[in-house]
Amino acid sequence: MSSQLPAGRSSSKIRANAIRALTMDAIQRANSGHPGAPMGMADIAEVLWTTILRHNPANPEWRNRDRFVLSNGHGSMLLYSLLHLTGYDLSIQELENFRQLGSKTPGHPEYGYTPGVETTTGPLGQGLANAVGMAIAEKILAARFNQTDEEGKLHAIVDHHTYVFAGDGCLMEGISHEVSSLAGTLGLGKLICIYDDNGISIDGKVSGWFTDDTARRFEAYGWHVIDDVDGHDAKAVDSAIRSAKDARDKPSIICCKTQIGYGSPNKAGTAASHGSPLGEDEIAETRKALGWESDPFKIPDEIYEDWNCGARGAESENIWQQQFKEYSGQFPQLALEFERQMRGDLPTDFSDQMQALLLKTDEAGKSIASRSASAEVIRELANLLPELIGGSADLSGSNLTHWPEAAAVTAQATEGNYIYYGVREFGMTAICNGISLHGGLIPFSGTFLIFMEYARNAVRMSALMGIRNILVYTHDSIAQGEDGPTHQPVEQLTNLRSTPNMSVWRPCDAVETVAAWKAAIERRSGPTALVFSRQGIPHQERDGRLADIERGAYILYEPNDEPKAIIMATGSEVDIAMQAAQNLSRAGKAVRVVSMPSVDVFESQEEDYRLKVLPDVVRARVAVEAGHVDYWRKWVGLDGEVVGLSTFGESGPGAAVMGHFGITPEAVVAAVNRLL
Repeated sequence: MSSQLPAGRSSSKIRANAIRALTMDAIQRANSGHPGAPMGMADIAEVLWTTILRHNPANPEWRNRDRFVLSNGHGSMLLYSLLHLTGYDLSIQELENFRQLGSKTPGHPEYGYTPGVETTTGPLGQGLANAVGMAIAEKILAARFNQTDEEGKLHAIVDHHTYVFAGDGCLMEGISHEVSSLAGTLGLGKLICIYDDNGISIDGKVSGWFTDDTARRFEAYGWHVIDDVDGHDAKAVDSAIRSAKDARDKPSIICCKTQIGYGSPNKAGTAASHGSPLGEDEIAETRKALGWESDPFKIPDEIYEDWNCGARGAESENIWQQQFKEYSGQFPQLALEFERQMRGDLPTDFSDQMQALLLKTDEAGKSIASRSASAEVIRELANLLPELIGGSADLSGSNLTHWPEAAAVTAQATEGNYIYYGVREFGMTAICNGISLHGGLIPFSGTFLIFMEYARNAVRMSALMGIRNILVYTHDSIAQGEDGPTHQPVEQLTNLRSTPNMSVWRPCDAVETVAAWKAAIERRSGPTALVFSRQGIPHQERDGRLADIERGAYILYEPNDEPKAIIMATGSEVDIAMQAAQNLSRAGKAVRVVSMPSVDVFESQEEDYRLKVLPDVVRARVAVEAGHVDYWRKWVGLDGEVVGLSTFGESGPGAAVMGHFGITPEAVVAAVNRLL
């Protein structure tokens, strides 16, 4: 619900000046921060948050709220001021502690720290990408859950907008092209981007390095463009946003001309206000220029009253709650399913269904590429989880992320469950972050492992925010062969494994692939990378040890005698380890093989289990993986050996390349013999 502010309230400019005052004071006290963007966008923000944005400060997570993303996250004091002034649980003391250790007001907005912050922003352009993901989620869920009853009445329980503020830096970043192009193609009419066109970045006037015609650029993407809006004219901003809301078949960008550091007599319109405190003297001059007489961190009661959105927010949510109650009466099963999906809960029988699939896969004993095994699991998952949304960066037929019953999401057909992202790895991953943050859907996406590099920062942001985002990476090693070193990953597994809060699975066969997918779906505290082979790999016999797979590492092969050495391996190299162990056994040397599909999951197990699998008394250890050797030093010790790579690969048939680099059973046998 939107409504104009009652007559007699303080002017929009005075309300906006409250943002400017809080921004100056907080950044000065911290002696760190970016005052320019918050001061320049204060008028735009005041209009959006007090008259248009549908939100409830008392319940920041109600289902049908509008989403707001500050993509230019360095201007975080803009968002913190808005949250504080409109009535969220963010006290003035938290603003006084801006950028201090343990505060709810970190240097850039962080998801999970501050009520009302929808996503972590700061790496420019990714907030815009997250917003595209949120708008995609809204469109898909609306198509699935909004229903017309027998009397022809539409019950729209999913019907909200996504607003994103973006600056010059966001639009310079390449990710802005990737996601804006796709947003136009998908016709995301409830996505509204407000572009802060102030012409200044840290290095100065952007005219020296950014001369794009932004309006025509977005017109070419298929966006509705509103250009040359005075960002300091509240009426003009209000009119532009309402016009954008009427453009239901296209995303909108509103290009607002603003002055960075607005109100500062000596630093407004210059880079001096971008990333440094204004200074006590300049703040005093700015207060005079703005007519702001209150002391630092003091907001007059009448301005607090004018800003507070509690009553309007409660009314908006109450109206929706009544709508949902009526919906539940008309469509009870859909209502229950909507609530389940929005909570992020899995069906009650999910674990049992996956356990049955694990047993079935073990009994089948197929020797296939793990990417092919993954394709079979995805098809099963799609039947179990209507909330599963797949996709690939133009590699559906190589990643095998597509399944026969999958339906494409398009501008016209939004009930689908598969997104063709095109060659946009970075944009794809950041969009999936936004889909996950919105709630109601579980995204997974695919590309080659080597191209994780394009998406690296979005992968990191998934882990930093602790959100469920499933990353399918195929063509996992030099064994893919002929494409050569440009496409052969070496250091990427180490990169992923060393990322805090990232879970990585590299299965050795179809059975471990089922376990990996189950773990990824069930994990809600962070992203999971599923790393699969291009080449076929043999099924491994386990003698009933299926339950231990979910513990990340387990004993796959045990000699008849007490083991004198341990070979640990992942993925396709597990079979190399098995061949080596069997050769050593025939030579009278007792060697254990440990399959380690997920090292991080293994590390989280209790010590007794870890020591059972990798006992301290067995010091002779060899790791084998067609990736960088250094990662495995922590597991084999300084005296152990690693059969792997410390160089880039070569072009040639996969088996030949593996042999060329000595990743063979013979090399593993030799390594064990040296240790024994």
